[in-house]
Amino acid sequence: MRTALLAALGLAGAFLTAPAMASDLSGPGITVYSTEASIDDVLFDISDAIVNRGYVVDYRSHVGEMLNRTAADVGAEKAIYTAAVITQFCSAVLSRNAMEADPINIAFCPYGIFAFERADKPGMVYVGYRHLVGNDTEASKAALAEVNALLDSIAKEAAGAE
Repeated sequence: MRTALLAALGLAGAFLTAPAMASDLSGPGITVYSTEASIDDVLFDISDAIVNRGYVVDYRSHVGEMLNRTAADVGAEKAIYTAAVITQFCSAVLSRNAMEADPINIAFCPYGIFAFERADKPGMVYVGYRHLVGNDTEASKAALAEVNALLDSIAKEAAGAE
């Protein structure tokens, strides 16, 4: 009986959260997914997706907290985010491939996945990444395409779009 009740509650919960989808905030060079999951859950899922692929989270940049903390100092009166975080990590294999293809690709390391909740749209969380575009050699394009695919996979997973 308890198992059936838990299964029913889990099924009911699945219908309460809208599925993640590509966001209208996506544009040239940026892919964004949106979800109604909590920002804390999304941040956990980003870290989990990175770690489960064998990588280490290097740093979390708390951009939203910094903007809130410095708002008075710069004369800002508008809140932009309720929360905004960039999670950074690296891949030894993908980074080496990218930098062997073109040493200037060091500019893209570490890689970042961002997540934020807008102050004017509470309850909707956005998760995404910048597309890495290097020099126009086939080797560089191929290496960065692998990194972009990894970033997309992590962002989709964290937003529940996979």
